[in-house]
Amino acid sequence: MKIISTNIAKPTTIIWNGKEETTGIYKTPANEPIYLGKTDVKNDEITDRIHHGGFYKACYMFSTEQYPYWKNLYPHLDWSWGMFGENLTVSGFDETQVYLGDIYKVGEALVQISQYREPCYKLGYKFGTQMVIKQFIEHGFGGTYLSILEEGFVRVNDEFVLVKRPEESLTVSQLFHLVHTKNKDQNLLKIAVKSLALPPKKQAFLSSYIKD
Repeated sequence: MKIISTNIAKPTTIIWNGKEETTGIYKTPANEPIYLGKTDVKNDEITDRIHHGGFYKACYMFSTEQYPYWKNLYPHLDWSWGMFGENLTVSGFDETQVYLGDIYKVGEALVQISQYREPCYKLGYKFGTQMVIKQFIEHGFGGTYLSILEEGFVRVNDEFVLVKRPEESLTVSQLFHLVHTKNKDQNLLKIAVKSLALPPKKQAFLSSYIKD
């Protein structure tokens, strides 16, 4: 996996349900290294720190390979890297081959694959329709959040080098499907809830679906 674009956002004001809101989803290429901190990406806008940022959501990455699918659905949009609100646009990011809890060295940073993306209305606002949220879930490739174990700068062309993989885990793709499907795989649930890469609240959420 290799970084193709580093992206950050300035505060952007939108009107939602008749009220002004500030968002950091409008990320654009930074054209420079960005610093991955323990709770956020330095100089990146995070307005809602209840749902964004923090140790388990310090950085969000998304695959370049998913862009053609979405460009085909929404050809009228002004496309650039960072379109999905990701800090890192990464090539070679196959969500069926990357596992929850994987630890990678990338640039100066040491990162861990953390929790799944939950698309919200701000993505729908950006795409011009809330239908994109359903499409995003059905498509099944939501990218992943990263926890930052060691802070540092990352830049375009930095490659992810696998340092450690859990003995038992599930892939980013499996985790995304597990969360968003009604019929949840019990074996995968039991694996997921044991992962310390997930925040305790997410572990508890998934535990509630275990039948025995």
